Parts: sequence; C-alpha cells; structure tokens
Amino acid sequence: MLYRGRTVVTIAILAMLTGSLLTVVLSDASISDNEQHHHSGDATGTEQQAGGKRASSSAMTEEQLRKIQSVYRLIQTQFIHEVESESVIDGAIRGMLLSLNDPYSTYMDAEQAEYFQDAVIESSFSGIGAEVTMHDGRVTVVAPIKDSPAERAGVRARDQILSVNGESLEGLSLNEAVMKIRGKKGTQAKLEILREGLSEPIEIIVVRDDIDIETVFAEMVEDGIGKIEIRQFAQDTDKRFAEELVKLEQQGMKGLIIDVRNNPGGILPVVVKMANMFIEEGKPIVQVQYRSGYREQFNADGSKKHGGYPIVVLTNQGSASASEILAASLREGAGAIVIGERTFGKGTVQSTFNTAVNDGSHVKLTIAEWLTPKGNSVSEDGVKPDIEAALPDAYHVSPLPKDKVLEHDMVGDDVAALQVMLETIGYELNRTDGYFDQRTEEMLKKFQQEHELEPTGKVDKSTAAALEAAVIEELSKPENDTQYQRALSYLNEVLQSANGR
Repeated sequence: MLYRGRTVVTIAILAMLTGSLLTVVLSDASISDNEQHHHSGDATGTEQQAGGKRASSSAMTEEQLRKIQSVYRLIQTQFIHEVESESVIDGAIRGMLLSLNDPYSTYMDAEQAEYFQDAVIESSFSGIGAEVTMHDGRVTVVAPIKDSPAERAGVRARDQILSVNGESLEGLSLNEAVMKIRGKKGTQAKLEILREGLSEPIEIIVVRDDIDIETVFAEMVEDGIGKIEIRQFAQDTDKRFAEELVKLEQQGMKGLIIDVRNNPGGILPVVVKMANMFIEEGKPIVQVQYRSGYREQFNADGSKKHGGYPIVVLTNQGSASASEILAASLREGAGAIVIGERTFGKGTVQSTFNTAVNDGSHVKLTIAEWLTPKGNSVSEDGVKPDIEAALPDAYHVSPLPKDKVLEHDMVGDDVAALQVMLETIGYELNRTDGYFDQRTEEMLKKFQQEHELEPTGKVDKSTAAALEAAVIEELSKPENDTQYQRALSYLNEVLQSANGR
C-alpha cells in the first residue's frame, strides 16, 4: 500500500499496471547519510521521532566499508572478465535489498525507473495488463486487470510466470522480470505458467495492447441497488467514486455493491478519502505501524456524506492492499458485509527514494505495515469474507493448448478443461474428469457445426479459440457471476426485511 510522506512531492500512480504490485511514493529525499535530516519528516522519519532511538546506526563502520571496497577491488582487478563498475555497484545494491527477504523492496536502475515514471505520467500504457509480485522466488500474478489482454487470454490470480517467450524469469528481480513481460502493442508474450491444481505448466499467449486506466465504473443494476466497480486506486479515483455515488443516490439507490475483485491496490490517501464518505467522524479507517512499534492512526475526518443503506464489498483472491483496506474499514467502521473470496493478503507499505548520486535510479522499500481499524493484520491471511461465494469452475480452467490436438481417448487436464468449457456453454456431458469419451466427441462436433467449423470432433487451434471466446462471452453475463448474484440476493433480503415483507 502506498504511504504519502510529509515531505513527498510527487505521487507515482499506477505502478501496479507496470507490474511492481503497488503504487509508491517518489520522494525528493535521498538515502545518503548527509541527507538524513532532510527526510526525517517522511514516513521513515515519523517512525524515528515517535519510536525514540533507532535500533541500529544508519552509517556503516569503517570495517564494513573496507570489506565492501576490498571485494570491489578484487572484482575489478582479479575477476577473469572486465566488468563495468556501475554493474557491480547496482548488483551490490540489489544484493542488500535481496537480503531483506521482502519481495516489495527492490532497486530500479535508471531505465526501470524511467519506465516506472512513464507509466505514471501517461494516460495509458502498453502491456499485458496484469499485476505481479514476487512470491517464493517466482513472479506471481496478483490479478489480471479487468478487460485486459491478460484476463481475456486466461491469466488468473496466483498464476506463477516461469518464462516469457522462452526466456526464463528464474533468478531475475521483479523489475527485471516486468521488463521482460511488458512490450509494444500488438506483440506477443508467450507465458509459461504454473497454476495451482495442475501438474504441469501451461502456455498462455497474450497479445500486448494499450491498457485503459479508467478506474471507476458504476450502474444501477436493479431497482434500488447500485454497483460501483473499482479497478484500482489511482490519483483521482476518490473523485470519480464520489461523482458516481451521487448519481446513484439521486436515482434512489437503497443498497450498494462495491466491487474490488481483481483490484491490486493503489494510493493510501485515496482509499482513506473514500472510506471517509461512509464512516462517522473520529472512527479509525486504517492504522500504519512502523518498526519501532509506533502506530499512526487515520481517523474519519467528519466529511461523511453518504451511507444509511446496506453496503456489500465484493472481493476475491486478486483484491489486494487498498482493496483490502477499503473492505476492512467499511466492514469494521460502517457495517458493510464482505462477500466473495479471501483477499490476497498484502499488508505492507512501500515508499521510493532517490539514490544519492542522482543517476535516475530509485530504491523502493517497505517501511511499514498497515492494520485494519481494529488493529488486525491482513498480511498473508488477507480479509476473510463474511459470506463466502465461489465462482463457477469455468472461471478457473486453463486455456486450451494451441500447439497440439485433443481427440478421442485422450486423458489429462486439457481434456478436463475442454469438458468444463462445453458444459459452461450448454452442452451436456456425462463426465468432466479429463477422459475424452464418445459423448465429449459428439458434443464437440455439435459445437463445431453450430459455429461453422469443420465437425472433426477434435480440438485444433481454431476450435480452441472459438471455444474460449464462447466461454468468455457466457461468463461475462451477470447471471453467471455467482459472487455478484450472491451480493444481489443478500441486499434484496435486507431491503425486503427492512420493508417488513
């Protein structure tokens, strides 16, 4: 989650879209010793003032400096190959951050930092549209962005990306991996993915495209029930949310669904402003705890203008950071009900700092942990829903292979995915256990005939693409979104009960 320090002058929004998990703060503060006083007022400085003495000195001892300089001289004079000094220094910095065992603390060289800032400034960018983090040493998808190439291609939350276009991501930092994944509009990213529940990696081809960064989508979905989908928490998301909320209320809204599924997070002040709209003055919204143990509490400021109607927050495994803050704060402070799946469990705060030499590089560092209004941590475990609701199996099936043909008498996960897809679009089968029986072949031929394909009863590249398109179309229908339907059902029950029916 992003924290806006008191000396911060530039907010870097939408970093999540570039694959670094969360938006962070770009600070004028340097990380050099002689600039320590300058950033004593930012997030790190707050922790020092409130927490008293530092746990350890910020300066290296002469012995430590000699040790580093000695190894540097050895590399420059004795290593078999000549190496650039900047490469060695950058590697040392990455090594220091790697020793923290924190996937969110990373080093960005000038090129990576420039891309990071370009993605912030531009109204859109080109890529696959998936938020990623590092988990157990592997690049892991937090969530595909709604309607992005990644989502349309079948990338799912918690997928682990092993390689891109044949290049392994093993051993790369998160930023280095992101540079491999991103690319120009129209180019292909062939992803080798390891997915929970599958015995072998699968291949997903994503065609990169411009990614829309509109963050708020609202509609009146039923008489008296409004729905606002938040896809990320960017710089103006709170303003857009307020605008759409007023429109719904003017239409007579009596119950609200806030959908933060597959929303990987964003800016802390933004989500605090949004929670302020519903929470009574003085009640806590979120707490930020620093390493000294000091907690900074953000309380509702009295700007509450909305509420008085039941609220449901929809979550899934791709709801992270700011999404989790909103869900927890509205549940604990405004009586909202959380429906869906347990959230991602991203409960730390990052800030970015310029390095001392002003060469364009930055360090992104975890500086604190955020806690719910009641002081509960969401790290690892996430926010557990009040009402659990799963999506249909077809939401989780793997894309069909494009490099081999599926046919009668075959067995495997690919066949099971085929069978789930056929059933999802209305073809009745006897089984979905992964055995390609005669009934599966008959239903596949029927599908091919109805979609003007040669009725071979085999799944080739064209049939696979047609099947996936049909499934996506079917799943996009609101009546097939079981989590959304459960939210509607809950709100209708509450409203009917309030009316004495």
